[in-house]
Amino acid sequence: RALFAEYAAELADPEQRRLYEEEVAALERERGVEVRFVHPAAGYASAEPGGPRWALPYSLAPGREELGRGGRRRLVYDVVFHPAALRLAARSPRFRRLLSDTALDAVERHCAVQLDRANATVLRGIKYKGVPQ
Repeated sequence: RALFAEYAAELADPEQRRLYEEEVAALERERGVEVRFVHPAAGYASAEPGGPRWALPYSLAPGREELGRGGRRRLVYDVVFHPAALRLAARSPRFRRLLSDTALDAVERHCAVQLDRANATVLRGIKYKGVPQ
């Protein structure tokens, strides 16, 4: 416990955290992986003319190939939301639609692809496709 407390205190120091992130990024670069740390800003909803504006933080991984039905290869994109957002989406069809639209927008914007939104589906009965990474 003492070691963990020492580690947490070290990461609370902005300079130590910056050094830690630089070291991790350098190690991952050696493995051929680009690492970007997420530093979300505090906030929930902001007032806008006409109503509140929601900000939904997410993490997006590059597309990866998976085998689909019939052995066809498909490109799969992982968009990760906070568990609280997923719990709310499980109870509210409107919020679930908001998360889906946000995920599709994120993939199109950051991966420079045009998705077939009419045939896009949410996974049902499974939590992820392929091997979690």
